[in-house]
Amino acid sequence: MNQFVQILTKYWGYGAFRPLQEEIIRSVDQGKDTLGLMPTGGGKSVTYQVYSLSKPGICLVITPLIALMKDQVENLNQRGIKALAIYSGMTAQEIKIAMDHAAWGDYKFLYLSPERIATERFRERINQLDVNLIAVDEAHCISQWGYDFRPSYLRIAELRDLLPDVPVLAVTATATEKVIDDIQDQLKFRKKNVLRTSYYRSNLVYLVRNEEDKINYLVKAVQKAKGTGIVYVKSRKLTREISDLLRENEVSADYYHAGLPSKIRSAKQEAWKSGKNRVIVSTNAFGMGIDKADVRFVIHLEAPDSVEAYFQEAGRAGRDGKPAWSVLLYNNSDKVKLERNVVKVFPEPDVIKRIYEAICNFYQLAVGFGKDQSFEFSMGAFASSFSFQITTVYNSLKILQREGYLELTDELDNPSKVYFQVDRDDLYKFQVANAEFDGFIKLLLRSYTGLFTNYVSIDEELMAKRANVSPDLVYQFLTRLRTQRIIDYIPQKKTPFIIFVKERIDLDRLKISKENYEDRKRDYIRRIDAVVHYASSGHKCRSQLLLQYFGETESVRCGKCDVCMERNELNVSKYEFDTLCEQIKKVLLEPCFYENLLPKIDGKPDNVVKVVRWLLENEKIVYRVDNRMEWRKG
Repeated sequence: MNQFVQILTKYWGYGAFRPLQEEIIRSVDQGKDTLGLMPTGGGKSVTYQVYSLSKPGICLVITPLIALMKDQVENLNQRGIKALAIYSGMTAQEIKIAMDHAAWGDYKFLYLSPERIATERFRERINQLDVNLIAVDEAHCISQWGYDFRPSYLRIAELRDLLPDVPVLAVTATATEKVIDDIQDQLKFRKKNVLRTSYYRSNLVYLVRNEEDKINYLVKAVQKAKGTGIVYVKSRKLTREISDLLRENEVSADYYHAGLPSKIRSAKQEAWKSGKNRVIVSTNAFGMGIDKADVRFVIHLEAPDSVEAYFQEAGRAGRDGKPAWSVLLYNNSDKVKLERNVVKVFPEPDVIKRIYEAICNFYQLAVGFGKDQSFEFSMGAFASSFSFQITTVYNSLKILQREGYLELTDELDNPSKVYFQVDRDDLYKFQVANAEFDGFIKLLLRSYTGLFTNYVSIDEELMAKRANVSPDLVYQFLTRLRTQRIIDYIPQKKTPFIIFVKERIDLDRLKISKENYEDRKRDYIRRIDAVVHYASSGHKCRSQLLLQYFGETESVRCGKCDVCMERNELNVSKYEFDTLCEQIKKVLLEPCFYENLLPKIDGKPDNVVKVVRWLLENEKIVYRVDNRMEWRKG
């Protein structure tokens, strides 16, 4: 058994790697910069975790979502692997302690949000770390052509200059050929090196249902379906409404979105993962880092705004390799909504500038000040103060982020934390001199470990129950101990942060570039068109359409999607259908009459007629004004 398999077995309990995992690990082990493309649920994080555990030193993991970062750190710690995280919203003292641990505490993984790379504190300390690997999770975020581009990811390339001999492993589940090339360029790969598995999922059946009454169809479909499922919707309000409706129809369901408190989200996840609730109705906040292999169906009530997003969410079904279904409910209103969304996603440049000015005024920043400062940001409070629509604020911030003026972090849900600022001897002296605090300090020390070496998450309500006092009294004790500099106490907070990457500038100097507005808008429209094409197409296998989008042009028909099943009813074999289609297409590139077409096709006449009729019904062949037929382009 080689060392990589030994590590996998020791910490994860598996005796063998999934496809491609070991090839990626060995590629990095040979010192090669590597881009690993693996489908959702393919075990991307295991590749950099196993490699780093096989070497002395620490792995830097760059990942965009703080919630996902915290989940991975917790999972590693539960496996007995020392890991920690640094992200916006932590205090200077928290960051200092975390960097001390990373440098001298035998930690194996340091997770970073990308904007931390640019900070002076991190750059000053980076050389104290014995870094064995730079791992870039969700690597498509570094490409301006990726569906979730984050400008702060561009700072990762600066690590190459700070750590010139350290290899880079970038991983992602969804990337087009253009994005694949861009990732490697942006990360300064010394040599192009892509390892990939096909995106084809033989067990996953893709279906599109054109339904005017989507809600009625959804209820009936979920009632009939067996096993666990996810229903994706686009608004938080709808998660609750659909969940309530399913329960009214005797389906055990619950709802989930990013606006719920952390404890409630965790409880809902666990209830669904354990099978207590069969269906979870969620926004796209649900799924990242959720490891549940036996999801039998994923249903999208509305069309997402990119094929990448749909493919990733749909791919959460059937990770155990058993049959599963991914269903998109679609009708003409989806197309209209997607097209209207363009205006929302790209506010007018003057509006974006007004929002920039309002944010600077909100934090009382003078021109020339604010660089590298971060602020808690309540989007609702800000929008209300200045009478902006929340969607307009959010999308304007995204464009300002692309331009490199500021960063908006994802919503942070941090529990309260405590760290003892005095050593045990000084604490004992304080307890003797201040008897009123003695019982509370003992309760704190009995309830939590590690308080002298790190910030530890605490639960005021749990402590109150144990002491049989009110949570308010616990809060008062903690606050008074902080005032006396015995502890550092950081109360629970739930908010995103805004980080000013540059100092405030005058509005006449604020530029919204063509690349980050017109070009991105055109790219966004292209993505919407691709979704509409996928949903409205009735002539090509769903799996083939998806794979073609990601550059796999030689894939075969799945034989199980709604398009393939309709073809199967013709009683024409898959091979014969495809052969006749190719012949008909070649002939009809030059328009001709129906009676002139049939003699030019080599095949059984009855089958030729069936295929031509099917192509007409699905509008791949159309009649011109002069009654000649032609192959429809696009």
